[in-house]
Amino acid sequence: MTTPDRDSTPADSGFAYRREQFQQIVEDTLKLARDIGASDAGAEVSEGIGLSVSVRKGELENVERNRDKSVGVSVYLGQRRGNASTSDFSPAALRQTVQAAYDIARFTAVDPAAGLPDAADLASSEEAARDLDLFHPWAVDAAAAAEIARRCEDAAMSVDKRITNSEGAGVSAQQAHFWAGNSRGFRGGYDSSRHYVSVSPIAGKGRDMQRDGWYSSMRDARDLAAPEAVGRYAAERALARLKSRRVATGQVPVLFESTVAAGLLGAYVQATSGGALYRKASFLVGCLGEPVLAKHIDIVEDPHQPKGKGSAPFDDEGVRTRARQIVQGGVVQSYFLSSYSARKLGMQTTGHAGGSQNLTMKSRKTRPGDTLDQMLAKMGRGLFVTELMGQGVNYVTGDYSRGAAGFWVEDGRIAYPVHEVTIAGHLREMFRSIAAIGADAYTQGSKTVGSVLIPRMKLAGA
Repeated sequence: MTTPDRDSTPADSGFAYRREQFQQIVEDTLKLARDIGASDAGAEVSEGIGLSVSVRKGELENVERNRDKSVGVSVYLGQRRGNASTSDFSPAALRQTVQAAYDIARFTAVDPAAGLPDAADLASSEEAARDLDLFHPWAVDAAAAAEIARRCEDAAMSVDKRITNSEGAGVSAQQAHFWAGNSRGFRGGYDSSRHYVSVSPIAGKGRDMQRDGWYSSMRDARDLAAPEAVGRYAAERALARLKSRRVATGQVPVLFESTVAAGLLGAYVQATSGGALYRKASFLVGCLGEPVLAKHIDIVEDPHQPKGKGSAPFDDEGVRTRARQIVQGGVVQSYFLSSYSARKLGMQTTGHAGGSQNLTMKSRKTRPGDTLDQMLAKMGRGLFVTELMGQGVNYVTGDYSRGAAGFWVEDGRIAYPVHEVTIAGHLREMFRSIAAIGADAYTQGSKTVGSVLIPRMKLAGA
């Protein structure tokens, strides 16, 4: 499978529009904005297509095809901003959309932080054209996708007779492309794809039924795990949860499985993102240059990782992205700022309009042999969390309280499955007390981290 050139969308991509058409739409939209009197303007045109298929107990349950397109425009009148969008690419619709954005700007209050990024922060044409190998269209039809989903579910159901039911298996193939530009000279866009295979088997009967699931998600379908492997692992996870118990209330060590530990990294990103900081709606306001995590913890960002799920040559505003040391030795080195939030804080954008890009949290203490078994041994006795429930994270105060399920650990070994418990703590204390991060790194979305050991958390159980 070849990578398309940067100047033209290939005819076999399935897209209805070519790159050159998108480029013309952006130029036409920006000209309309200039002609109507905008002091600055930005435009983006995009198209996305996809196929999603699901089966349950071997029977085809759902087939969905999606095709979406949009033009969005931002018009600035000094420091007043208006936005409008349309799915109609006709010249008349573009004129109406630009007029709508202009009218909104006319009646919007002046905002000193409003405006396009400074020209010096925008990606150059060479930087914007960086090929990160993000586009791998998957030529799979509904029948073939359904067969892959059946293979995945059949593998799960055949693991053990205690796998009694299924919530279904699914296959999705998605791809999109866009082009963006603004009146300060930025032009750029790229094609991307994202595909997945998933399944959710149910083990046991009656009150002892337990559900779990697994999935594989990649830019390139050739990199997906085999559907049979996904199915077998999902079944093993569901079976491991049978005969779950509750445990006594107390304060115990907690080991977050790598699949859920990414949520801790996500909480850190949320608390150090520009919107939360300038609104003073974060417990980490003013933490730049301060020790926030344990001193052996580093967080790094690589937005140019080939095929990375969070890779991008520029952010949503056209600002260049670059590798960053987000946290070094536990000390905060960088926030996550867009141009707007940076101005509100009197700082410079970090190229994070749209969020973080390929973050990895790691410990300087981690050794290659620090497998999950070794992490359980380090904990000795406590709760190994494999699932979190609820939204009990208060980013203003840092209070953390989540429903949890997983396994009780004694003498460094899993003793029995646990359910219906709540774990609680404070994120600041949790971050500072991280004792270890395992070598069992897992990528959840655009965040990569191994299992994370917190020495002491409150556990509410029986």
